[in-house]
Amino acid sequence: MKKLVSEQIVDYLERRGVEHVFGLTGHTVIGMLVALGKSKKIKYISVRHEQIAAFAADGYARVTKKAGVVITHLGPGITNATTGVANAAFDSIPMVVISGDVPSYYYGRHPHQEVNMHCDGSQYDIYKPFVKRAWRLDDPEALPSILDKAFRLAESGRPGPVLIDIPMDMFSREIDTELFERTYQDSHVTVRPALDPDTAKTIAKKLIDANQPVIHAGGGVLLAEASEELAALAEFLDIPVSRTLMGHGCISDTHPLMLGQTGFWGFELTHKMTANADVILALGTRFAEADSSSWYPGVTFDASKTKFLQIDIDPTEIGRNYPVEIGAVADIKRALKQILAEAKVILPNGKQNPAVRKDIADSKAKFKADNKAICDDSRFPMTPQRILRDVKAILPEDGIITTDVGWNKNGMAQQYEITVPGSIHHSSGLATMGFGAGSLLGVKLAAPGRKVITLVGDGGFGTNPSVIATAVEQNIAVVWVVMNNSAFGTIAGLMNAAFGTKFSTVFTTPDTKPYTPDWAAIARGYGIKAVTIKSADEFAPAFKAALDSEEPYLIDVPMENIAVPTPGCWNINDIYNPSELVSEGKLVKKENGRYVLPEHGKSHKV
Repeated sequence: MKKLVSEQIVDYLERRGVEHVFGLTGHTVIGMLVALGKSKKIKYISVRHEQIAAFAADGYARVTKKAGVVITHLGPGITNATTGVANAAFDSIPMVVISGDVPSYYYGRHPHQEVNMHCDGSQYDIYKPFVKRAWRLDDPEALPSILDKAFRLAESGRPGPVLIDIPMDMFSREIDTELFERTYQDSHVTVRPALDPDTAKTIAKKLIDANQPVIHAGGGVLLAEASEELAALAEFLDIPVSRTLMGHGCISDTHPLMLGQTGFWGFELTHKMTANADVILALGTRFAEADSSSWYPGVTFDASKTKFLQIDIDPTEIGRNYPVEIGAVADIKRALKQILAEAKVILPNGKQNPAVRKDIADSKAKFKADNKAICDDSRFPMTPQRILRDVKAILPEDGIITTDVGWNKNGMAQQYEITVPGSIHHSSGLATMGFGAGSLLGVKLAAPGRKVITLVGDGGFGTNPSVIATAVEQNIAVVWVVMNNSAFGTIAGLMNAAFGTKFSTVFTTPDTKPYTPDWAAIARGYGIKAVTIKSADEFAPAFKAALDSEEPYLIDVPMENIAVPTPGCWNINDIYNPSELVSEGKLVKKENGRYVLPEHGKSHKV
C-alpha cells in the first residue's frame, strides 16, 4: 500500500511516542502540517518565531529526556531556528529538526527563498557546525532509515540535535508503507556502556586512598538521571561534591556534602577544596572556562596537585582541559553504581569526614548570614537577592525554573538552593538571551502538573516577547518574572568596571533618560494577566497570585543592577585590564614559588 510521505512521517512520530511538535508554518511544510493536523496523538505547537520553537523543544527535551521535535520552513525559517538549535547542541539536549526545502527539481535555479551560495540545494550545510548529523532527503525511499538513525543519534551517546532537510515535493510523494516495516521492529532505546570492572575498582580505590578527594559534577549527571547514585557514593565515602552551572541540582544544594558551584561565580570554600584536592572524580563535565576560572592554575583547579579521574559519555571531552590519570567513556549512572559497589567491597563501613561536613556547614551559614541583609532589603527597585528570596519562599519545591542570561542565571546558580534534581534549567554553553522565556513553554507541556516559571531579564525577554502569544493560543500556564534593570545588566557592569562607561548597555531615550517598555501592558495586550510591581512588598503576593491563577501571567519587577559576587577569575577581565600577573590566559608572576592571583572585584553596585 502506498501512502504520502508526510502521513508516514506522522505515523512514525506517533510510534516513537512523540506528543508535541513545535514549529512555524511556511509554504514548504504545508503538506507536512496538513498530515500533522490529522493526528490524534500529537499536538502541534505553533509559534511566532522559529527560535521560540527550538527553545520550547529544548525545554521539553530537558524534562522528558526524549528528543524535542521542531518543524521549520526553508530559508528564514531554518536560519531563525539556528540559535535555539545551537543552544541545544552546546547543552547536549536531544532534538530532531525537520526542515522544508525548495523542490528537489529546482536546485540551483534560485527558487523562492533558496539558500544557495557555494553549492546547489545546500541549506542543510548551515547546521553542520553544531548538529550531530545533517541529512538532505534526496530519495523518499531512504526516509524510514533516516528517521530511525536521526532519533537514535539525537538521543544516544552525548545527546544533541540533528537535522533532516526535506524538499517540499518529497512531502507530497507516495511511497510504499512496506518500507517502514523495519522501523516497527527497531528498538527505540540504545543501551549505554558501563565501566570496565577493573577501572571501576581502580577508581574506587583511588577515592578511598585519597586524603582530600572531591567529586566534581557536571550536566552529564542530570542527563544520565544519576542524582541518587551520586549522593550514595558521596555519602558512603563522605566526599564533598562541587558542581558546574549545568550540574545545578545534581544533588540538593542543601546536602551536607554539596560545596556549590565552581568558577567565576563559585564559592571560596568550593575553590579551596577543588584547588587543593589530591583526587577529583569528574562526572559529565568538560571543565568549561566559566566553571574553571579560565583554567588559571590554583584558582579553581590545579593540575600540579590533583589527579583527575574523568568519566563522560563523550570520548572527545576526556582530558580536554586537564590531564587525566584515568579517562573512561561510560554512562554516569551505571558507572557510579559500579564504583560504589567496589568501594563497599574494599571498605565495607565506608568513611567519615566530619571536619569537611562542618567546614561546608559553616561556610554556607556564613554566606547566608552575610547575604541576609540584602535578601531582606525593602529598597525599590528591588535587589535581585530579595526577588530570589521571595520566589524561594513561594514556589513549590518541585516547581521548575528556567533562567536566561545575566543575574537570573549567574546569581541563581550561585545563591538559589535547588533541592529537586531537574527543577532548574540554564543555558550554559551558548548562554543565549531569550532561552528562559521560550523554553518554559516546552517545560510546562512536558510537566503539566508542576508550576513552571522563568526568571528573565528585560533584555532577554525583549528579544522575543511573542512567546506570550503561543502561551495564550495553547493555554500554557507559565509565569514570566521579568527582572527589569533597564539594561543588559551583566555586560553593563563588566563594561563599567573595565572602561568606566556603560555605552550601549543601558536602555535610554535619545536625551539619555532611562527607558523600559511597559512589559505588563504589552503582556495584557497579548491577552494575559500582568502586573508591574511598585514596591518590594508587592512582589511576593503578586507572585503567589500568578502561580495560583493557573494561566499565563507576567510580572514586571523593577530591579537594581547589583553584580553577582565573583570569587573566581575570568580571563576577560585581564584582557580588558592587562596585568603583569597574566599573559595570554596564563598566570606568569610568582612569589616564593607560588603564582600570584589577580585581584578581581567582589560584589559591587553597577
